[in-house]
Amino acid sequence: MAWECGIDGCGSVFEDVESAVVHQATEHQRRECKVCGTVVPDGYLAIRHAFTEHSRAEYVRAYGASSEAVREREELLEEIESVADMKTIANELKR
Repeated sequence: MAWECGIDGCGSVFEDVESAVVHQATEHQRRECKVCGTVVPDGYLAIRHAFTEHSRAEYVRAYGASSEAVREREELLEEIESVADMKTIANELKR
């Protein structure tokens, strides 16, 4: 399965999800979390931060997100986490 970077219409395509996540973290601008102010890599890691560190309600208030947007991001997290080797991603980002 190919994985496409969806940040700002980037469209770069990767053979594996780990490469896509590393690309997002290293090739795109970091973002400040609107809930807590922490600066995080954009893309999957930003979504993961928002949904693991904060409640849905906090996310909705800070980002003005609809319930559909929340579900879409939760589904994306599930899909990525079901196939991603997080250890590989962490090792690549430590370089």
